[in-house]
Amino acid sequence: MYPVLIIAAIIALDQYSKFLVVTKLMPIGDYSVISGLLEFTYVENRGIAFGMFQNQRWFFVVATSIIAIVVLFFIFKMYKDHVFFTICLSLIFGGAIGNIIDRIRFGYVIDFIHFNFFPPVFNIADSAVVVGAIALSIAILFTKEV
Repeated sequence: MYPVLIIAAIIALDQYSKFLVVTKLMPIGDYSVISGLLEFTYVENRGIAFGMFQNQRWFFVVATSIIAIVVLFFIFKMYKDHVFFTICLSLIFGGAIGNIIDRIRFGYVIDFIHFNFFPPVFNIADSAVVVGAIALSIAILFTKEV
């Protein structure tokens, strides 16, 4: 079933990238990938987007778990008839699980991707959630499928 593959791929990429960040990047702090544009910077994010609501670990774990369960319900309800929506929801679910794993294991989310023109530092799970949410929003606004 394709949603399981998408979810597993997002979680695996996210967790492997964070493993590399902890083992290779954390000791040096940051690394310039494209000078003046893209850096890898080790950050322990104890909040949510843009560092808001710091140190609310268990609230985020519970809230994310509830949202993830709802998303998972819709994935299984829609996967046969609404492929694009299911792909979007699978990206969102995979990203949510990637970050919840960090919150449970470490008490924070490991972020490392930093574009110099965009202040927040983020990770692969965050990217999956954002891409999935934007694509889902566009699909909802401009299709008659649902």
